[in-house]
Amino acid sequence: MLESRPQDRPRPAPRAARPLYTAEERLRRNETRWTLVQGVLAPAQFLVFLVSLVLVLQALLTGEGVQAATVSVVVKTLFLYAIMVTGAIWEKRVFGQYLFAPAFFWEDAVSMVVIALHTAYLVALGTGWLGTRGQLVLALVAFLAYVVNAGQFVLKLRAARLGEAQSSMEGAL
Repeated sequence: MLESRPQDRPRPAPRAARPLYTAEERLRRNETRWTLVQGVLAPAQFLVFLVSLVLVLQALLTGEGVQAATVSVVVKTLFLYAIMVTGAIWEKRVFGQYLFAPAFFWEDAVSMVVIALHTAYLVALGTGWLGTRGQLVLALVAFLAYVVNAGQFVLKLRAARLGEAQSSMEGAL
C-alpha cells in the first residue's frame, strides 16, 4: 500500500486569528478611565526604568551612586506595583477577570515573574541579603524581565492596532 507523504497531504486552511478585542471588549476598553491610567503609567514607568538602569549600571561599574541607584529601583518597583494593580482593574473592566484573561495570559504570566524579581529585590534590600553588588545585579535581572514583558505588551498592542486597521479597511470595502 502506498503511503502519502506529508507534502502530498492537503493542508488545513489557516484559521483566522481571533482579534485581541471583541467589539464589546473594545467598547469597554475605550470607555473605561483605566485605559488612560495605563496609557500614562506605562511610559512613565519606562522613563523611571531608563533612569534607574543608568544609575544601577553606574553604581555597578564605578561603585558610586549606590544610594541613588537603590532609591531608583525602589521607585521603579512602586511604579510596577501601581501599573499591575491598575492593569488588573483594567483587565476586569474589559475582559471580566482581574488577571490571566485569554487575550493577555502570557503577558500576565511574565508580569508575575517581573513582580517576583522586583519583590525579591525589595526583600534583599530590606534584609541585606546578597549584599549591595548582588542586589544591583538582581535589579538588572528584574529589569531584563521587565524589558521582555514590556516588549510583549508593545507587540500585542501593535498587532491589535494593525488588526483593527485591517478590519476597518475591510469594512470600508
